Amino acid sequence: MADFEKGTRSECANDCASCEPVSYDDVKDYYGKKLQKTADLKSNACIAPAQPIPAYIRKALTDVHPYVANRYYGCGLVVPECLEGCRILDLGCGSGRDVYMLSQLVGEKGHITGLDMTEEQLEVARKYIGHHTEKFGFSKPNIDFVQGYIEALKEAGLKENSFDIIISNCVVNLSPDKTKVLREAFRVLKDGGELYFSDIYSSSRLPEEIRTHKVLWGECLGGALWWEDLVRLAEEVGFSPPRLVTASIITVDNKELESLLGDYKFVSATYRLFKIPKTTTKKGCLVVYDGNITGCDKSLEFDCHYVFKVNEVREVDAELASILKNSRFAEEFTFQPDAQTPPSGSCCAPPKAILVNPFELIEQMKSVGTTSATGGCCAAQTSCCK
Repeated sequence: MADFEKGTRSECANDCASCEPVSYDDVKDYYGKKLQKTADLKSNACIAPAQPIPAYIRKALTDVHPYVANRYYGCGLVVPECLEGCRILDLGCGSGRDVYMLSQLVGEKGHITGLDMTEEQLEVARKYIGHHTEKFGFSKPNIDFVQGYIEALKEAGLKENSFDIIISNCVVNLSPDKTKVLREAFRVLKDGGELYFSDIYSSSRLPEEIRTHKVLWGECLGGALWWEDLVRLAEEVGFSPPRLVTASIITVDNKELESLLGDYKFVSATYRLFKIPKTTTKKGCLVVYDGNITGCDKSLEFDCHYVFKVNEVREVDAELASILKNSRFAEEFTFQPDAQTPPSGSCCAPPKAILVNPFELIEQMKSVGTTSATGGCCAAQTSCCK
């Protein structure tokens, strides 16, 4: 395999995996011409892991045209909660499966923008705008598709402070400059906005021979970010510390590619990052989830640490308290006066250390006999209240 063209480095350190040697044309060719359907993938990295899907999301997915869904190459399920009326940006929307799915959930008063650099994928997405608008019963489309690069949202015409939520499904790993992706996402998000994305992460920084392999890059492995670099980059850009939502191991299932990867391990993980004003005072508090979010009438699984049950008093850490108070979730919770200790009958105190390592989360779930690394470690009292 020929090497990728050498890209320029941003101000991050030279050994940082956020800046990779890559050719956009190679990625366009892989996803625009070589991949015509999901079955053309050479590994399972870009195939969503099997996990329970809420009924309202299953219904929304069912309503997406089969031709659009068949050209879906995501590695997770990127459906954050509390979407009605929101403005959402999908980075690397591809054929538009997630755009059409989410357009139903935001409703006619919301709006979804799908951005992709691959003409062939956008051609598929745009072809079915009328079909889905009619199927959803909307008087006019609540979506648009824009051609552009996820590192250059300004050049694509996307204004700063204009989106409530940004999603991305197995695309950030394809970028030659992850730092620019996060900076642009931060720029176009409103205060209190969220970047909710699923992607592939490696157990350590990858060597050049893996990062310059065209097939490994196209299969979302060669450009995988070391999970520790995500934590560092998020802080550098200005996001709140990443909240780990789900994680599942990637087995690759291709002997030729496995031999090239050696001992490096990979996971599919979903994180949520929030743009919280720097002037915000951070202090832990007690909260009660009111149960009014669609699909979460009994409980809200916020991340791998916190599952909020309706009308149950929970103590939250300072970072999460700041997020809940300054984001779209503020109206979904009742905030009680600060207290040093939770009242009688409330859930356990929050974990002393917030877990962000997806590999560690998977190991924890294995140790307690959970097959899917999702649902919140506090969902089971025995896992966090010892």
